[in-house]
Amino acid sequence: MTDTAPASSTTSANGNSSTPADAHPFGELVGSVRAIFDSGRTRPMQWRRRQLEGILLMMKEHETDFVEAIQADLGRPVSEAFAADIGHARLQVRHVLKHFEKWAQPTKASAGILSQPAKAEIIHEPLGVALVIAPWNYPVQLLLEPMAAALAAGNCVVAKPSEMAPACAAVLARLIPQYLDDDAVVVVEGGVTETTALLEQRFDHIFFTGSTAVGKVVMAAAAKHLTPVTLELGGKSPTIVAADADLSVAAKRIVWGKFMNAGQTCIAPDYVLVDETVKDRFVELVGSAISSFYGKDAKSSADLGRIVNERHHDRLAGLLSGAGGVVSTGGQIDRDIKYVAPTVVLDPDLGSSLMTEEIFGPILPIISVPSIDAAIDFVNERSKPLALYIFSSSRDTADRVLERTSSGGACVNHAVVHILPDGLPFGGVGPSGMGSYHGKSGFDAFSHHKSVVRRTTRPDMPLMYPPYSGIKEKILRIVFK
Repeated sequence: MTDTAPASSTTSANGNSSTPADAHPFGELVGSVRAIFDSGRTRPMQWRRRQLEGILLMMKEHETDFVEAIQADLGRPVSEAFAADIGHARLQVRHVLKHFEKWAQPTKASAGILSQPAKAEIIHEPLGVALVIAPWNYPVQLLLEPMAAALAAGNCVVAKPSEMAPACAAVLARLIPQYLDDDAVVVVEGGVTETTALLEQRFDHIFFTGSTAVGKVVMAAAAKHLTPVTLELGGKSPTIVAADADLSVAAKRIVWGKFMNAGQTCIAPDYVLVDETVKDRFVELVGSAISSFYGKDAKSSADLGRIVNERHHDRLAGLLSGAGGVVSTGGQIDRDIKYVAPTVVLDPDLGSSLMTEEIFGPILPIISVPSIDAAIDFVNERSKPLALYIFSSSRDTADRVLERTSSGGACVNHAVVHILPDGLPFGGVGPSGMGSYHGKSGFDAFSHHKSVVRRTTRPDMPLMYPPYSGIKEKILRIVFK
């Protein structure tokens, strides 16, 4: 995911604008939220349930506000804005609401023979005050979903929406205090200045979604307080198309996953490695799918979003101009309306920025490879990605790719949809992320799992007490043999 840019104002839980961050008492703000957590207010299941129900009610009653804000920030189609941002968040929050009380119950564990007579359990307790920093590309979903996980686990939350989606940030800052406990859930608007000031404070967990570069900054700031982090980052997610793939279906699903939100999706297929024996046919089908989805003139399509701002538009134009290779589809750009056509680049220069940086836009490189093994080697020579996609009719081929590569998540014969199942953790590995969430994994990320052993006071065996000699030593050696 791409980085954020500076802005200048903050908004507290009551929605009132305040002074710039360098004059804002962030220490007092976080301290007041921490006092609420220390009071015990957030621990009861009833409180947690009210917050989750509040999120769902807010999204229901203000769906139009959210959709209009997403359109204003990203130019996304109504159906895409609803399904990918609001609808996905609703499903996740409903799943958490249904199960969080069960997740919060102590988990029985074996006390083992050495602790007898005793019982053992794991108590799931909230960490405290969580900072959630959201990106601009899915500005509603990627703030509310981790926030819901934190609240379900009994934490207070300081929420930082992205300033690069200002309409969404304003709606979230206005509505969240109306539906949630505005002492325990505080929204801070602003840019790099505000985020930097927030990161100087001590939190009990930091959840960040964004670029790998900014993730390093967040982790460095967290290290000063030994604060645990969840980092949902990005990278160049590869797609492998084997010779035996259903090429028609593969083309449609890759085009759908790539050009959703104008390619501004952290798990979008970043590039395709296709078996050279089927490359020409696959490229033809990709072009047909683009035309089928967006028409002959994609600029006029109601189903294609726009680039978030001029800076990112210029970045994509630069990637395209320096890519080398052959543009087989698209290539048109219009800075005035932040438009980049759905573009396919065949066999680009592997040393170009297009092939070394996360694209995060509607440009799809397609590279021919002689074999699946060559594709696997290509992927393994690069940083571990957030997602990997393999299209093949052979279970053995798919398994070989999955076993010999490492990625945060993967799909076989589809793209992106591994984020949908409630029970699957979502997260990266290595440079693409740290930790995971969605469903129970999100609850666990914001919880401390405290091990507890409960023993009786009788019998009180003298074996454990010194002096250790004679029969005691013999018994201990037998026990620990």
